[in-house]
Amino acid sequence: MKRKLFFAAMLLGMGSMSFAQTTPMTNKNGLTITPEAGDWVLGMNAAPFLNYIGNMFNGTLNNSVGVSFVNNNAIYGKYFINPDMAYRGSFRITTFSNSSRTLIDTNTTTVTPSYIEDKSTSSGFAFYLSGGFEKRRGHNRLQGYYGADLTLTFGAAAPNMKNEYGLELDSANIADGYVTNGRMLSSKSGATFGVGVRPFVGVEYFVLPKLSIGGEFGWGLTFASTAGGQTVNQFYGPNPPSGTANSVYEVTTETGKSSSFIWNTDNLGGAIRILYHF
Repeated sequence: MKRKLFFAAMLLGMGSMSFAQTTPMTNKNGLTITPEAGDWVLGMNAAPFLNYIGNMFNGTLNNSVGVSFVNNNAIYGKYFINPDMAYRGSFRITTFSNSSRTLIDTNTTTVTPSYIEDKSTSSGFAFYLSGGFEKRRGHNRLQGYYGADLTLTFGAAAPNMKNEYGLELDSANIADGYVTNGRMLSSKSGATFGVGVRPFVGVEYFVLPKLSIGGEFGWGLTFASTAGGQTVNQFYGPNPPSGTANSVYEVTTETGKSSSFIWNTDNLGGAIRILYHF
């Protein structure tokens, strides 16, 4: 009986140790430095700020933080249920539409130009979402953590294109050199949908109360499926090409579907992060 009670006490002790939580660290003023239950966290890529600070000493070279700050970040956050464990997630939505115009002078008989306009438009959309959990170890300012995320991605590898031309495609304009007998009207890239699982490890150092800087690396598996795309080109010549009469015709080229498995390492969301705890 004594032996059974001894083993039972050992098991209870081990259980209490395994579920014990780290006590948050405080400074001499009583401010909590490390995470505690109920903390919300906002993270961002630190690389643009570090680049800006480092380049302050070279005058003006690469001293811009705005554009790279926008382009290199997903919205990233955590919620700590206790000092050793947090739920986490991030998302990013990117949309864009760019247009450019080219002016062509069609007046070759006088010095007064007569311009017509070609217009090209590109657009795209991309979406990223992840969610998971992390566990951490460490009792002081330096803490390591590990966990796993599920990821969803959607977007196109190349932008969709649309071209509008100011001149008709005919023999006269081809002869004058204003247009060629083949030009693209539109191009649509097939969208890619991906789902994956991503184990990760990382480390954080708390430089100030509730302010840390850290790095993270993942090693994940992703399945991606890409839909078919389409390109439409316009030509002038025999229509059909085996015939004899010249006219304007269009040719549509389809691209097939594809899928892939990707198993790779990454530093998703920024190799170096700044994290604010609230």
